[in-house]
Amino acid sequence: MLAPAPAHAGLAACGNINVEAESNCEVKTGVECAADCTPISVQAACSAELQVTCNGKCTASASVECSGSCEADCVGECEVDPPKLDCKADCNLKADAQCQGECSAAANKAQCAASCKATFAAECDASCTGKPPSATCQAKCQASCKGSCQAEARASCQVDCQTDAYAGCEAKIKGHCDVDCSSTGDGAVYCDGQYIDHGGNLQECINALKAINVKVDGSAQGSCSNGECQGSAEGSASCALGGPTNDAGGGVLLALGAALGLGRLRRSRRRAGRG
Repeated sequence: MLAPAPAHAGLAACGNINVEAESNCEVKTGVECAADCTPISVQAACSAELQVTCNGKCTASASVECSGSCEADCVGECEVDPPKLDCKADCNLKADAQCQGECSAAANKAQCAASCKATFAAECDASCTGKPPSATCQAKCQASCKGSCQAEARASCQVDCQTDAYAGCEAKIKGHCDVDCSSTGDGAVYCDGQYIDHGGNLQECINALKAINVKVDGSAQGSCSNGECQGSAEGSASCALGGPTNDAGGGVLLALGAALGLGRLRRSRRRAGRG
């Protein structure tokens, strides 16, 4: 088992959605998968996509007051010996309180919160990228505050901008989910009930999740290609995903639901028998 990693944002292979190390992620297929393809389950994916679209319109800068107050609060974390500040995790921690206030009067609080948190995820990722573990705590603190204060300044604009395009986005992303769940799809990834739009690159998304040690519960493993799997299915396996692999071959190791693994193994064997 690998130790959990802190929160990470901007997983490009997973639609730039923010996924935390403690998230519960799984690959679903078939009836269960299709039943979970709902407008509510695609909100995080839509918000991640719409944040990029609205970025050019929402360009407010962080206030001096926010930056000063944030960095003053950060000093205490840097005085711990040794300091253990993680830039992205610290930056995203501020999202919950800010987004709760931002969305308190919203007609659709869940949608508003998704838009607000996507704003924090993107700004935190942009500000903290390039800050290695060896960077000083003060440098990480400044980057975290820059990201969170930029997000705070731009959250309201992002929420308004995204609201106008949400209906169309939900229909489009739900369509992607339906395809992933279909008989020709490889399956859909869900993390904490939210659909992850992997853009048809399921293994790349799984590899990105591996990099932050995200667990996939109730899975089977096998060698998969073009939606067909062969290998051993484990009824209720739980695997801690490790580092990314470099598999250039036709088959890749894929975490799938146990039912999917058993079902496709049986179909594959029947085809082999007829051949």
